[in-house]
Amino acid sequence: MVKRLITSLFLVNLILADSWSQEDLHEELLRNEISTFGQARVLIPVASKPQIADICLNLSVSSVRGKSVEIVLSPLTIDWFLQQKFAYELISKPDSKGISTASDLNQVLAWDVYPSYSQYFTLMKSFETNYPSLCNLDTIGTSINGKYVLVLKISDNPGIDEDEPETFYSSSIHGDETGGFILMLHLADYLLQNYNSSSRVKNLVDNLEIWINPLANPDGTYRTGDVISSPTRYNANGYDLNRNFPDPSAPNTVKQKETLDMVKFMRQRQFILSANFHSGEEVVNYPWDRWSRLHPDNDWFNKISRKYADTVHMKSPSTYMDFLDNGVTNGYDWYSITGGRQDFMTYDLHGREVTIELDNSYITPAANLITLWNYNWRSLLGYLENALYGIHGKVKDKLTSEPVPAKIFIVGHDADSSQIYSDTLTGSFTRMLYPGTWDLVFSADGYQDKIVENVVVTDGQKTEINVEMVPISNPVDTVTTPVILLYPNPADKLIRVVLPQRQLGLINICVYDNSGRKLLDYDEQSYEDIPLIINTNNLSQGSYNLVVTNLQSGIRDKSAFIVVH
Repeated sequence: MVKRLITSLFLVNLILADSWSQEDLHEELLRNEISTFGQARVLIPVASKPQIADICLNLSVSSVRGKSVEIVLSPLTIDWFLQQKFAYELISKPDSKGISTASDLNQVLAWDVYPSYSQYFTLMKSFETNYPSLCNLDTIGTSINGKYVLVLKISDNPGIDEDEPETFYSSSIHGDETGGFILMLHLADYLLQNYNSSSRVKNLVDNLEIWINPLANPDGTYRTGDVISSPTRYNANGYDLNRNFPDPSAPNTVKQKETLDMVKFMRQRQFILSANFHSGEEVVNYPWDRWSRLHPDNDWFNKISRKYADTVHMKSPSTYMDFLDNGVTNGYDWYSITGGRQDFMTYDLHGREVTIELDNSYITPAANLITLWNYNWRSLLGYLENALYGIHGKVKDKLTSEPVPAKIFIVGHDADSSQIYSDTLTGSFTRMLYPGTWDLVFSADGYQDKIVENVVVTDGQKTEINVEMVPISNPVDTVTTPVILLYPNPADKLIRVVLPQRQLGLINICVYDNSGRKLLDYDEQSYEDIPLIINTNNLSQGSYNLVVTNLQSGIRDKSAFIVVH
């Protein structure tokens, strides 16, 4: 009996030792993959949507198909992933043999090879040199490793900030999703070359300001040097830049340089319509990504997304862009993310952005780049044309005809920051809406509210209105002093804090109730153009005082806010 027991224990120990060694081997393989290539893709089975949502808060999910979740691990997330003891399958690294690098600039312009980074830089400069009356080259910022994040402005008067709707195309914020990078370069070339021969192109360039950023994450795409050989999803610090934007659901995210530069650039413009391009699936994804509730303009978003996909289907095989609802999805219905650029542009900046997944292959083989263009170029033009439709107008002072920066709100419709604002310098606005009849409310500091009723929106047409605001008589003279701006106030679950210049950097935040009791006390890093977010979930209904202290200068600012639940 003792012998049998000893034998059994010996066998159990052998099995355990073998399982431990297998686990160690798998972990070593995974860590080696990340060390060598900067990332590793794994597939895990998931049982429920709440479980997927929890994973999305901690890891960079690249796709969800049925009950399988594809995750891209980085040096920053590997430890958390292994701690969870997920069953997983390591996905083979994409074959980089499909990345043919051009020998010179002429070969790049054939659009069936990838440029080196230096060729990309030269090509962008050549657009400006060859078409000075149609485009300007600008820089959004630089990457961690000092590569330029370039943007091209295409317009009939590119050197002037014209009173025209502004649109923005941006690609490859995930550096290993390469098809959109070449598609954006090809689009810029197409617009410039065909301005004088295509009435459709001329209409777009004459009536819009079109900004194109082909490569938002150059360190990810050109991870190993001047040519694309082993691109990674992440920036040089290992962060997923499309999970890095300001988000009320993830207020403590460490903002990366590329994100800060992009946020500053987008805040300086007033992009009414934008799209960012990805790969890994083939689908048009529209807001919201982070919330289950629908955007107030959900019908409009669905319509323009459906039009993009349906136009693609006219010139592509039936198997292309057929994912989910035949190439269209609401973001949250697919899977939720926080810190995405799409929701930031749509919520914080009051624009309208979608995410367009162009190719099932993350790295589009060079041989397929022309095919990708042939499938999508008509849709790329059609998407921009949405900015020409809807309600366009100007808001002016009735007495002086000076422009008025007004909030434009639709009662019973707008919510979740879906309202828009007229331009501060010109008073112009564009509100894209689903066809129908709408009542618009215009409000501005120092003016009486103005209601414009029964504004008709027709599909594919522009409706123009001019609005005159009546000043409130005998306004009190005031001197504008930079102060803390809080919104929304009253607040429910969170409140955003826009700080004056003197409070940028390392600050201390304290919240007191009316009796002087301190309820919150913590330090935070504040950045220009990015509001701080204070979670008010744990504060009871009532009035509170916020005190912000700059820990370097000692300057203190105070403001009051109200919490309602």
